[in-house]
This record gives sequence, C-alpha cells and structure tokens, in this order.
Amino acid sequence: MSASSNYQLFSLVSILLLITVDSSSQSQATEENGVKSGVFLSPAFVLEPGSVSNKFYYNISFPKGHIAIKNFDAEVVDEAGNPVPLYETYLHHWVVIRYYNRKGVEVTKYHDDLGFHQSDFIVKRNSGICDEGLSQYFGLGSETRKTITYVPDPYGIEVGNPVEVPSGYEEKWLLNVHAIDTRGAKDRLGCTECRCDLYNVTKDEHDRVIEPDYIGGLRCCYDETRCRVKDGFQGSKRSLYLKYTVKYIDWDPSIVPVKIYILDITDTWKKPEKSTAAVARHHCQFEYLVESCSSAVANVNCTHTKKIIVTFPSGGDVIYGVAHQHTGGTGMTLHGEDGRVICSSLPIYGEGKEPGNEAGYIVGMSSCYPRPGSIKISEGETVTLLSNYSNAQRHTGVMGLFHLLVAEPSPKPNSILHSTDETDEIVILQNAIGALAALFGIALLVGAAVIYQRRNQRDQQGYESIQL
Repeated sequence: MSASSNYQLFSLVSILLLITVDSSSQSQATEENGVKSGVFLSPAFVLEPGSVSNKFYYNISFPKGHIAIKNFDAEVVDEAGNPVPLYETYLHHWVVIRYYNRKGVEVTKYHDDLGFHQSDFIVKRNSGICDEGLSQYFGLGSETRKTITYVPDPYGIEVGNPVEVPSGYEEKWLLNVHAIDTRGAKDRLGCTECRCDLYNVTKDEHDRVIEPDYIGGLRCCYDETRCRVKDGFQGSKRSLYLKYTVKYIDWDPSIVPVKIYILDITDTWKKPEKSTAAVARHHCQFEYLVESCSSAVANVNCTHTKKIIVTFPSGGDVIYGVAHQHTGGTGMTLHGEDGRVICSSLPIYGEGKEPGNEAGYIVGMSSCYPRPGSIKISEGETVTLLSNYSNAQRHTGVMGLFHLLVAEPSPKPNSILHSTDETDEIVILQNAIGALAALFGIALLVGAAVIYQRRNQRDQQGYESIQL
C-alpha cells in the first residue's frame, strides 16, 4: 500500500474516531442537561454571639411540577453569600417537610411550629418509622457540606404528583433551621450540645419545667435563647441564610420511585407478645445522653454503644443509606435479621478552619450505595441499629438517626456495573461498554476501508488516490 493510501486510511479512521468520541460526549451532555438545578435562600435569620434561631419557614421556594428529586444540598451563608464556618454558627439541624396547604389559607413566611394539628395543613410524611416527628423528606446537620445525598439512576424521590394532592389543597414545603451562634462562647462544645446550665433556662419553649436530671438537649436551646459568652466579648448582629440546592428531573415512567425511611436509635418500640392484639408504637425521643467513662459502664476504648431492634414495615432494595450523629459520634451500623451489614455510616471530622473542614466538628458522614438489587430488606424483617459515641467525655443531646432510601424489590440484581469515585458518588460504567462497542464498530469500518482501498488499487491503476 502506498504512502498516500496509508495517509488516506489513517485520516478516515481519525475522522471515525472523532465522530465516535463526539457522539459519546454529546450523549453525556444531554443526560447531564436533563438534570435541572435550583438554588434558593431561606428567609434571613439574625444572630449575635450566643443567640439561637430555631424557626419554621412555610411555603419556601421549591421546584414546581411532577418531578423526581435527585439531590438536596444545603449550607449556611452570610449576606455576601460566603459560607459560614461551624465554629461561628453551628448548624444543629435543618429539615424540609412536605405538606398540603388548603387553598386560600395563608401563613407568614415565618410562623411558629403549627404542629400540623389544624385541618388547613396536612403533613405528607415520609414512610416512617417513627409515629410522631422525623417526618422530613430531607435534613442534616453540621455534616451537610460533605455528605453525599445524590440519588443514583434510575431512581428518584417522587414529589409534585397531582394525583396525591387532596382536593382543595396544594403541595408546599416547610423549612426548619436550628442554628447557634458560638462566637465568643464560654464553652463552645457545651453550647452546641445545648447544656442547660450554659443557657440558664428552667422551662422549655412550651413553658414546661425542665427536670433536674435533664442536663442538656433541644429543650434548653430553643428559639431566642442565649448561650453564655465570655465576659466582655463583643460581636455584631448579622443576617444569615440557609442556601439550598435542589437537583431534579421531570417525572418519567422509567424512573423508579424510592421510599424514605428514618430510623431513630432512641425508638422505644418493643415487639408485642403474640398473645396480645396491641399495636406497639414507635415512640422516638430524638436525642439521648452519653455519660463519660468515669461515671458509666464502658469498654476499654471508652465507647458508648446504643442498640435498638425494630421490625421493618415493608420490603425492597436498599438504594442509599446515611447516618446523622453529633460531635463525639464514631459511626452507626444497620444489621439485617441474619446479621449481615445493610449499611455502615462513619463520621468525617474536620481538620482545619475553612468551611467544610472545621477541626473537631463532624463535617460529613459516609454514604452507602449498594449495587441495586444486592442489598434487600424483607417486609417484617427484624433489623438491628447500633450507634457508637466516644464517651471519653460526657455528651448531651446527641442523636443517632439513620436515613434509608428503599425501592420496590427488583426481580433480579441489576446487571449494570457500578463503581465509586473519589467523592463516593455512584458512577455507572456505561462508558466502558460504549467504548467496547465503538472499538468493535471501528474495526469493522477499518476492515471495510482496507477492502475498498485494495479494490481501488486494482480497478484504478495509473490514477493517484484522492487524499482526504
């Protein structure tokens, strides 16, 4: 084959390669462009050193229509949009609740917790399992910046379905943000753990007397309370916001809906005796006390372990799992009835000063992304949840929540390959399959080009090949 023929063949293959690569990148860009993203700000909450804001914001900005939520991230920012570090403003928690509002009935942007006992407001709860409270669809705490919440394909959290909305109502969303300003705090950890002696309160927000054995927790750091600051410390008031980013796609029949479950380590549920017809309730207390090694029974590693055993209400494939703990937490694990690990979520502690890496704070929790269909929970299965805390020192008002996304059981494990990248996000390895197909196609085209070239050499003797 002549040099000109070689060049012609090389050019043809190069163009084919470019076409193949370009087609792949365009397909990837189209899929990415199909995921919409909305960035919103909560109403401003004003804080000064030692102050607490724990407000409820009704009818917040939220994507409209029948959609599937793919990701929900949030963080506290100042008026300039700069992230605020946890050692200045501690984000105890934020939660987003779905509810139905009777048409024509309005509430102000900020309103006290209505409790949803009124007929004008109906909570659309998650799938459980607590009988009261923990009804949110989304929510985290200090760990929000480095906790991955992405819902992998083909799954999504379905919202905005008009069929589900009761007649005469409309779907809306509520945001609760609990933030504590710890600038100049006399005991920063004590303030974030809501120690009652630092807040100088004797009654909770509902005017109930706080019992002497209640050392710290939510009942002592409610809205507009104040934690003790150092004598003479001066700090300005400032307006802050919760910036939240929602990624979503338009609903499509090909999307597999997931159910949201939140397990609480303080759940007092007990399996009822077979001889009784009584229905056991899931009474979740939300927080608990971890005593220090010196005053409690602990193992040699000074680890406090709390355990609950509950029956899972329905079955399905586990798609995602993550825990929520406070400072001192060392991880949570959910076990199946046969002892298998369904999901283990560990805290990420910061090591610096920049937002998202604040030393001593939990700035993230590891997430579980099982291969779809590989981890299942059966309806009625008894599961065991463990929550571990270091009790080298006492911790008040700690939490141990476990979030799960569960889909209807698949007939067989998904054959699509999955991997985890450096950010622990699920990556579907379709590119590898596409590359193999592309190479096979190119090989066929190259073979055809070679045959065509040889035929031209026989049929067109004396003529110079046309160069591309």
